[in-house]
Amino acid sequence: MPDALENVFSGSPFEVLLPVALILVLAKVLGLLFEKIKVPAVLGFLCSGLLVGLLSFIPGETVVTDYTRTGIDILGKFGVVLILFSAGLETDMKKMKAVGLPAVAITMAGVLLPMLFGFLLAFLFRVHGGIEADFLEPGVDPFWSDLYYGVILTATSVSITVATLKALGKLDGKAGSALVSAAIIDDVIGIVLLSIVLSLSGTSSGGGDFNLLMYIVEACGSTVSGALEIVLVLLNMAIFVLLSLVAGYLMRRLFNWLGEKYPHHIRLPILSLAFCFLWAYLAQGLFQIADITGAYIAGMILSPTKPKEYIDHRAETTMNVFFVPIFFASVALKMYDATMDFGDGLFLTFGFLYVFAGLLGKFLGAGAASLACRFSLKDSLAIGTGMMARAEVLVVTAQTGVDSRLVSPGIMPFPLLLILVSSFLTPLLLRLIYGKDGTGKGEGEPSSQEEACLGKTGEESALDREAFAVL
Repeated sequence: MPDALENVFSGSPFEVLLPVALILVLAKVLGLLFEKIKVPAVLGFLCSGLLVGLLSFIPGETVVTDYTRTGIDILGKFGVVLILFSAGLETDMKKMKAVGLPAVAITMAGVLLPMLFGFLLAFLFRVHGGIEADFLEPGVDPFWSDLYYGVILTATSVSITVATLKALGKLDGKAGSALVSAAIIDDVIGIVLLSIVLSLSGTSSGGGDFNLLMYIVEACGSTVSGALEIVLVLLNMAIFVLLSLVAGYLMRRLFNWLGEKYPHHIRLPILSLAFCFLWAYLAQGLFQIADITGAYIAGMILSPTKPKEYIDHRAETTMNVFFVPIFFASVALKMYDATMDFGDGLFLTFGFLYVFAGLLGKFLGAGAASLACRFSLKDSLAIGTGMMARAEVLVVTAQTGVDSRLVSPGIMPFPLLLILVSSFLTPLLLRLIYGKDGTGKGEGEPSSQEEACLGKTGEESALDREAFAVL
């Protein structure tokens, strides 16, 4: 057996306890410190992993070993699955239907433009700059790697933006309403794009490559290649969606009944977590769809149920207390394995331009779409600025690409830099746009002229405002 595998399997389970304890303590302390300076606690969790990883440079240490890191990675997998499950629980399809065209237009432009920037940047540096895609699995077209670099930049997290707009008295105005609504749709589109690119590339998160339809076709003696392979991948995804619709109907009835009969009972979160893990497994195990997509869909299925709030509270408690800090720490630990050479000026140039493309793409895309929907210039600038913010979803998407060998492990420091830069820039620029007192022409509800340009009736506009108020 190779030495690497021997190191992974040579150890005792209790050895994982010490690095986990260190991660949890450091994650809590650093998370609180970062929140004090208005930066997402996620960065504190990541720094906890970096600090624990430094122990590996001490000769003869036995805390951070291949064995303990494997254990941390396994625990981290539960964390990322739970993050997406919780995101699905918080996705309200009724509100998505009520948000109207402005949020859809802002989201689409705010997704497509940074995705295009990321794709073009990766393509140009690979083809003309000489950056090799040697991390790809044999037979995978580098085009999918370039495209996935773009997918990473589609992620948005407006928690900092919402807090800033609330402090400025703008959260209930046009810009705040549009931002919150666009963020809901952004999550859905991002997960769909991630799943499509992973599936069509012939790889998926964690290396699962089983495709049920392809297996059936090949079992019948036919050869699958070219266009037929793409068609089967898309059909396989369609079957999973159809299966999710059927399961969704049954699971909603079951959980509504359980919610009435056993309100606030521990069996509700237990069964919901079991369903989440089952659906995540089926997605990747049978349908070549990323497990995190299956978890997200499981959350969306349970979102309309009566005990949803209780399930979400319990799931968030479970993941935030233990699994989520470990997931982000595991991501940081993997940076020590990254092959990036900080003396490689070409890759560093690509990385910094990649961060800039992520900021500029969201700003221009969302801002231009806002102007097209006849928002004021001030509100359009605020929306473009607010959509720049990133957080945990960016890390999840990037790490999924690394695990799938679609992007270079060396890219990971740059998504983290993007989170840091956007976390500081977003509130600063919003205060410059609106002023410290929050006064400005953008405050208030959308004008009748803006709603007329979007084809909204008075009833639809009232529904939008009601949905925004709930959010």
